[in-house]
Amino acid sequence: MSDRLTAWLRTVVPAAWSALITWLVALGAPEWLTAPLGVASEPVIVPIVLGAVYAGLRWLEPRLPAWLVTILAGSPRTPNYSPTTMA
Repeated sequence: MSDRLTAWLRTVVPAAWSALITWLVALGAPEWLTAPLGVASEPVIVPIVLGAVYAGLRWLEPRLPAWLVTILAGSPRTPNYSPTTMA
């Protein structure tokens, strides 16, 4: 798998998990939690959940088997970026 595809997967897959978690939380979130945010609740909650999911995945990643990292993060390996020279 190319490093670009790996990087893309490791961005998109956690974002999809975050969107799913946000949606599930929104379904059962109490009124007192979402009412103060009003119409801005979804745009505010999504980046908070994304940050929490990403941090949690980075912390869990070395402790999980490769197959589970693939499901949660998109790929068990991190992309390798080679240095580029300025033209």
